[in-house]
Amino acid sequence: MTQPSDVQASAAQMRALVLTQSEDKKVTATFRGDLSVADLPEGEVLVAVEASSLNYKDGLAVLGRPGVVRKYPMVPGIDLAGSVLESSDVRFRAGDPVLLTGWGVGEGHWGGYASHARVKADWLTHRPQGMDAKKAMALGTAGFTAMLALMALEDHGLTPGMGEVVVTGASGGVGSVAVALLAQAGYTVVASTGRTEEEAYLKGLGAGEVIPRSLLSDLKRPLEKERFAAGIDSAGGSTLAGLLACTRRGGAVAACGLAQSTELYTSVMPFILRGVALLGIDSVMCPPERREAAWARLNRDVPQTLLQQGVHEHPLSEIQALAEQILAGQVRGRTVIVP
Repeated sequence: MTQPSDVQASAAQMRALVLTQSEDKKVTATFRGDLSVADLPEGEVLVAVEASSLNYKDGLAVLGRPGVVRKYPMVPGIDLAGSVLESSDVRFRAGDPVLLTGWGVGEGHWGGYASHARVKADWLTHRPQGMDAKKAMALGTAGFTAMLALMALEDHGLTPGMGEVVVTGASGGVGSVAVALLAQAGYTVVASTGRTEEEAYLKGLGAGEVIPRSLLSDLKRPLEKERFAAGIDSAGGSTLAGLLACTRRGGAVAACGLAQSTELYTSVMPFILRGVALLGIDSVMCPPERREAAWARLNRDVPQTLLQQGVHEHPLSEIQALAEQILAGQVRGRTVIVP
């Protein structure tokens, strides 16, 4: 519950990256330091934001691309980590370390690119013991999604030793974490990427082989020679179609993100003739128990190589240049944003 000292927090000034839209639909991003915490939208918990991250969707929002932000003005940033300043919900007390991924923050509710956030208590997750805010956002929505994908494949029966597991979009946020998690768990990992110059980086994360994206995306037949026991796909489109065509009988593909395309360029043949399962990964509407289990496993299982090689920290002032880079496919691994 709110304490007397917390009243000062409610009146404090805050800084944020604010997106506004003109009558002609032009989106402008402005850094502001004159906002009050009282300007934040409603929610049961006020959080002092210590870190957020940069995802592909954030890049689209910051650069004013349509289809992400649902109303203006908006503070983008689809995830955040910090500490509770005040709360009207008994599940959270002042000082509790928390994190938030999904639930429309940065899209329809002010998000993580600010010094403060006010959110619904149901959206928050207690950070696992020993996980600081920067580590949480070094993983962020992308790492959380990668773990959900791995857990879904294992629920389907995947175990180490069953064969190669391919990760598409392997140089990106979800992909790089997925490569590291799979390798750490003992799987034989094949990394598929459009940036084959990142081969050394991906092998450093644990990939046994790096293949060009075209090896999958250029395939035309609905069924190809069986190769992969399973896959984690964040590309979609023709890449997903090629992956489905190469997945072995009874295997599964966990799909998320779909940065290349949301269209499904395949037939029913992989599903009917080989019994391949297509597992959709939704990192937003995820039950609390599953969410907590995923974060606990991330805290326990993420290898230090990922945190040392694949994470880059930047101040909020650099977010626009970074957004352009991520949409151009020039950002490797994970980017932590410090407000």
